[in-house]
Amino acid sequence: MTILDHFFGILFISLHAMVPITLAATGEVLGETAGLFNIGLEGIILLSALTGALGAEAGGWVVGLLAGIGTGVAIGLLFGLISTYWKGDQLIVGVGINLLAIGFVAFQLIILGAPGFHAVPRAAQVPNINTPLGKDLSPLIFLTLALPFFAYYLLSRTQVGLKLKAVGEHPAAADVAGIRVNITRLLAATGGASLAGLGGAFISVDWIGSVTKEISAGRGFIALATVVFSGLNPLLVLLGGFIFGFFESLATWISTFPGIKAVVRWEIVPMTPYIVTLLVVAGAIGRVRFPAALGRPYIRE
Repeated sequence: MTILDHFFGILFISLHAMVPITLAATGEVLGETAGLFNIGLEGIILLSALTGALGAEAGGWVVGLLAGIGTGVAIGLLFGLISTYWKGDQLIVGVGINLLAIGFVAFQLIILGAPGFHAVPRAAQVPNINTPLGKDLSPLIFLTLALPFFAYYLLSRTQVGLKLKAVGEHPAAADVAGIRVNITRLLAATGGASLAGLGGAFISVDWIGSVTKEISAGRGFIALATVVFSGLNPLLVLLGGFIFGFFESLATWISTFPGIKAVVRWEIVPMTPYIVTLLVVAGAIGRVRFPAALGRPYIRE
């Protein structure tokens, strides 16, 4: 293989690797703009990967993707209800989602008869698009590339975006202006989680074609790092998602390339995307301005 072939190989893997990260991060930007932060993205991706796989096997890949989205909606709705109307601690709720997902998925894989692993039949997976370069691309890549632009337009050019920013910055003033703070936050959390659910279903029904108890592999946390990197700008989410996807694909490429494996210790290779995540968060966290009411339940006086 030529250097150009290797380049295109890494590029195509990067485009697929960015999808779950970018989808989850774009949804989280919507939620955090409205004042809710959900660290349960990891759990949503993991659960949606399982439900997406089961849905695809039952009714085809469209049903699988819808099942993943539905799982995200259900979890986002529960998270939103607890965090808004029931005034729960958002951090604890997110941790609970992650712990629930880890135990539930592992248990369900045992019930399915293959502890730790479940393959999705090829016929039930999303059909990819052939390209002139001889590589196949998922149609969800194009959706992922378009969604951050739509989210940017929504937040910066519409009344919906103005309401989301208002309930995130000053919910009391938004309430006085006639905006229903809790329902707005609830819808933002639910819609954002649905994108994380789609990202989880993409992993099992399209990209990887299987489910394992570690299939999310920290992508939910990397999505949170992407949100920090972006400063709640959906266009920068797209850039951050590609950067993290690139390093994930680079790590995969290095692990299968004998010449580099002889120089770089194999234990370091899988750590690359997470090292990059830590560096990005460490460099960006102090310079990002989040909504003033982020993480604080609104109590009407």
